[in-house]
Amino acid sequence: MARLFGTDGVRGVANEGLTAELALGLSVAAAHVLIEAQAAASAEAGRDGVRPVAVVGRDPRASGEFLEAAVVAGLASAGVDVLRVGVLPTPAVAYLTGSLGADLGVMLSASHNPMPDNGIKFFARGGHKLADELEDRIEALYREHAAGQPWDRPTGAGVGRVKDYDEGFDNYVAHLVGVLPNRLDGLKVVIDGAHGAAARVSPEAFARAGADVITIGTDPDGLNINDDCGSTHIDGLRDAVVRHGADLGVAHDGDADRCLAVDADGHEVDGDQILAVLALAMKEAGQLRQDTVVATVMSNLGFKLAMEREGIELVQTAVGDRYVLEEMKRGGFSLGGEQSGHVIVLDHATTGDGTLTGLMLAARVAATGKPLARLAGVMERLPQVLVNVPDVDKTRVHSASELVTAVTDAERELGETGRVLLRPSGTEPLVRVMVEAADIEHARTVAGRLADVVKSSLG
Repeated sequence: MARLFGTDGVRGVANEGLTAELALGLSVAAAHVLIEAQAAASAEAGRDGVRPVAVVGRDPRASGEFLEAAVVAGLASAGVDVLRVGVLPTPAVAYLTGSLGADLGVMLSASHNPMPDNGIKFFARGGHKLADELEDRIEALYREHAAGQPWDRPTGAGVGRVKDYDEGFDNYVAHLVGVLPNRLDGLKVVIDGAHGAAARVSPEAFARAGADVITIGTDPDGLNINDDCGSTHIDGLRDAVVRHGADLGVAHDGDADRCLAVDADGHEVDGDQILAVLALAMKEAGQLRQDTVVATVMSNLGFKLAMEREGIELVQTAVGDRYVLEEMKRGGFSLGGEQSGHVIVLDHATTGDGTLTGLMLAARVAATGKPLARLAGVMERLPQVLVNVPDVDKTRVHSASELVTAVTDAERELGETGRVLLRPSGTEPLVRVMVEAADIEHARTVAGRLADVVKSSLG
């Protein structure tokens, strides 16, 4: 039986794989598991007997309306009071869960996925993502009751109460602006909200911080989220930045837990480059703990070389912002992120926050007076080629002798200015072959050769 929880919550096509019944059942199960896990801590803090509270938010997808109703119903039926914050980014729900002292948070979003999809993401007290063990317990309890085991449900005054928490928007925006090291006065910034959860928040935060804001992708209608806009379709932002003579542009995804940027000439600045700029800024300010940044194995080799040159240690993890966050907590580090634009500034957020990332990037431009292109030039992106090889036995990717030999030969050929990474997909029977080299044609040649070996040895 396939696991319901993926790398970032439960996702599926809304009203097909992700139904109202599933949303309701998971919410009841999450309420029981999380509240039970936190009962001892509540007793120690003197909150024993206090009714549990949940924060619930969503992105603008049409399906979020009925899924939100199902989640709220499930939580209230389990005796949880619900604060409904409406359309806000994922990191806003995480922040409010922590700042309001809520027992759990729930975000309904499928991030950068197309509109028909949706997802459910749970946060524990403090606004932290759930450990695998807690997700497994929620899923097991859900399946147990879906098979017919009745719930122990409160009645009368024991049921949860539901109210809208309209102050969430202002509280979150005030938090974002309040943690900036300096204002953005004099900067012209284009923001692409992906017709998603940041459509109101991001422009408001940049404006309050002093920027002259131009917006695109900020008119969500429930159907147009991520539709030819946002961080997965950046051409519109490029055009708008150049057309308006802006200093930079910021593109979010549907739930605004990530951002990519564009410099004044319309050139993309990816997550690795953003991470490099912020790492240097935080090191200069004495805020980069242990002079270390955390990134995934997919980060460009140019990022690693730049960090070495600047005296910053790089710790690498498996792909996924949850693994970056786990390593940051384990090592006590303050900055981490992914090439895709998930950047975590742990002093100010418990998860990737696209609006915060964009604001801090703009703040660095404003503070230094240097154009974004010059700041991002601290690292040179080496050409990177990614080839997917489908229908192979991905479990043998690191053990097939012919393939191991081919990888060793390729690494020797590329030397210190190149890199090879073979990564089995977490959801499909395929292997991803990634090759970096100083020359794009060389990278393509090596990647193609390795892809052939993957197919012949694992097919």
